Amino acid sequence: MKIIIHGGFFSESDQSHEVKAAKQTSLKNIAQKAFEYLQRNSAFDTVAYAVSLLEDDELYNAGVGSQIQRDGIIRMSAAIMDGETQKLSGVINIQDVKNPVFVAKQLMKEDDRVLGDSGAKKYALENGFENFSTEIPQRRKEYEAKLNNGGKGTVGCVAIDKDGKLAVATSTGGKGFEIPGRISDSATVAGNYANSFCAVSCTGVGEDIVSNATAAKIVTRVTDGMSLENAFTKTFDELKTIDGFAGAIAIDKEGNIYHQDSYPTMVFASFNGKDFEVFN
Repeated sequence: MKIIIHGGFFSESDQSHEVKAAKQTSLKNIAQKAFEYLQRNSAFDTVAYAVSLLEDDELYNAGVGSQIQRDGIIRMSAAIMDGETQKLSGVINIQDVKNPVFVAKQLMKEDDRVLGDSGAKKYALENGFENFSTEIPQRRKEYEAKLNNGGKGTVGCVAIDKDGKLAVATSTGGKGFEIPGRISDSATVAGNYANSFCAVSCTGVGEDIVSNATAAKIVTRVTDGMSLENAFTKTFDELKTIDGFAGAIAIDKEGNIYHQDSYPTMVFASFNGKDFEVFN
């Protein structure tokens, strides 16, 4: 059993030492809580739980603390994928829910598993998700000043459980000040993908991740026999050809953990029940 989480790309930019330290402490605590949860639950349930904890923390751009779009409205996206069934479900540009990842998880039981905007919100309300504003004062200040601090942040989790099953979940509040209706990579297979061989969660510039099909490429290459490290190297080399920016975390079926980013700015933590690795 192993777990790795990330708290977004560029999330260390233009922030104080205190904020950086707070994020590192937060990631370590969430990784440990999620690993404890993993001991009693499946990888699928665990990635949703871990991402919900990240969504609940104002330090990250997902759930509570999400960025505000150009028209003054917060729209969030999230997805979850079960490596065993190879099914993905997600919500795109959903408004006024506390934990988009749980709405995405609920959709896994439906035939129509990816919903957007008002349809996603209507489904959430019909399934017991209360109306909840995720705006915090800091995001309103950034919006009013037309700032975009940490605007490429996303959160994600990859886990492998005691039965060797893999799962991944990813959630984002967007990049901030985007054109309303813009769709990120987080609820697509470019940013969130898993099968029985590998699971990957991405963060960074959504348009670059979609253009590069980053998560799907890495998983496909591992499935075809490439090592996790080599799959990352080849995929990120291809990302460079379009001047793309991304970060990704992954676990393969052997329990190998790997992470890489375009610059050393993705915050992450991994835990295997004994040893932590936390970005410093």
